[in-house]
Amino acid sequence: MRIYIASIFLFISSFLSAQDSLSVISLSEYLGYVKTFHPVVKQANLIINESEAKRMKARGAFDPKLEVDYGRKKFKNTEYYNKLNASFKIPTWYGVELKGNFEENSGYYLNPEATLPEDGLYSVGVSVSVAQGMLINKRMAMLKQAKMFINQAKADRQLLVNTILYNATITYFNWLKTYNENRVYEDFLANADMRFNGIKRSYEIGDKPAIDTLEARIALNNRKLNLEKSNIKFIKSSLELSNYLWLNENTPIEIKEGITPDLNTFETIDTVLNTSIFDIENTDLNNHPKLKSLDYKFQSLNIEKRLKLNNLLPKIDLQYNFLSQTPEVSRSFSTSAYKSGVNISFPLFLRKERADLKLAKLKLQDTKFEIQSTKVILKNKINAIKQELASFVLQNDYTTIIVDDYKKMLTAEERKFFLGESSLFLVNSRESKLIDAKLKAISLENDFFKTKANLFNVLAISIL
Repeated sequence: MRIYIASIFLFISSFLSAQDSLSVISLSEYLGYVKTFHPVVKQANLIINESEAKRMKARGAFDPKLEVDYGRKKFKNTEYYNKLNASFKIPTWYGVELKGNFEENSGYYLNPEATLPEDGLYSVGVSVSVAQGMLINKRMAMLKQAKMFINQAKADRQLLVNTILYNATITYFNWLKTYNENRVYEDFLANADMRFNGIKRSYEIGDKPAIDTLEARIALNNRKLNLEKSNIKFIKSSLELSNYLWLNENTPIEIKEGITPDLNTFETIDTVLNTSIFDIENTDLNNHPKLKSLDYKFQSLNIEKRLKLNNLLPKIDLQYNFLSQTPEVSRSFSTSAYKSGVNISFPLFLRKERADLKLAKLKLQDTKFEIQSTKVILKNKINAIKQELASFVLQNDYTTIIVDDYKKMLTAEERKFFLGESSLFLVNSRESKLIDAKLKAISLENDFFKTKANLFNVLAISIL
């Protein structure tokens, strides 16, 4: 509890201090808050709680049961009958039920077969299903399936948490992208402003024509316009990021001005998302949460099929009870005094039972096909992501070279312009090309980050 409170105060203090000074939220810190406090993550935990409640319900079928049946009839001062039947039953695993019973009957019109000793009659016995329900029955199947549901719920929970972390990660990368674009426009706005002021002074002293000041002002206003659009994008992405930041399940937090993403995300992304060690050839897809969930579903359906198959057997229940008037004497229960019975039932056509079995087999086959299909889909997705990541390495090299070359071109054109050998139009054109190249580099980096996040999502990797 102390750690929980301390983390809350640490979180609050970090956001309050960010209002007065520049503060950086790394991807690791951000995902840590999401996984700890986001309501959807907490909602995912309810899946396990629900499955545990269902297992408790299934176990209730094996709870001992106390039953009391009492009946009395009195009419015109005549006691017709007064009957008491109390029993205690203990269900066991393999179609066997232990039973203790006490009966006490009296009355003028009591059925002769219900006549008992004056102090009542005790019995101890057992009920056994020797065909249908012996090796598997409904209560056994429900408990086994409930255990499978817990394991399936854990796998499903990991998938749900992974999905919310994936969406949060994509939002963070979009926030980082808009922030980087904003920095580019700010830098080139400063360049355009400095160039405009320089040309204006040159015009005032007669070194530059008036048309150059007009062109410089157009370029400056374009940079201002682009920066304003970029500011709006950054604000919107910040608000989208705030959707994933919560102090607890009732207190969302809004990103304040001055808080920025981590510019070193490229160096840390593999460590944060746990994608640094990746080998498609040695990846064991059987440990994937989606396939685990489907496997538990398959096992649960297999239990259901066994139950439906067992229902094709005749229902034969045997009962045997030892009788005694003096239960305190253990030797009073003997084979000389007993009550036994047998109950047999068997549908002649078994149409309902055969149909249930066929449906169970179809569900089982459908899940088997889904498992096979999911394996192929996952393998192909992982292979595609691997090739895409390899391509990004080459694209990044090309983009870096292009940006450097445009910088050199712009620098050379500016030098020529101030020497009077070029025009402002060419300088602005070179600068626009460089801006586009930098924006493409940012977009490429963002695509790379999204691909890494996609790999994290496809593999359903557990982090933090």
